[in-house]
Amino acid sequence: MEISVEEVQEALKVNSVRLIDVRGEDEWNTARIEGATLASKELVDEMTSSWDKDTAIVFYCHSGVRSLNAVHFFAQKGFTDVKSMAGGIERWSLTIDSSVPRY
Repeated sequence: MEISVEEVQEALKVNSVRLIDVRGEDEWNTARIEGATLASKELVDEMTSSWDKDTAIVFYCHSGVRSLNAVHFFAQKGFTDVKSMAGGIERWSLTIDSSVPRY
């Protein structure tokens, strides 16, 4: 259910995963990971109605709790390759990219 920030970084390098930010818009405006997409109702509707259920998706939030909820939601919708980025954007900032602001 979880994936490390290092594994996410590698997957993004080869475009093998969709990175979805499940934080609020205010958090998105404070800090974000390049290549991520902010979740919205419209995006969730699109994902559940038209995305291939085998699409590799990684969700992230601030610390990894909300993103685990997203994993459960999408798994219940039939998605087979959904993961939560362990430690969220906080760990990303500490481990991968210190230019991403911490808050």
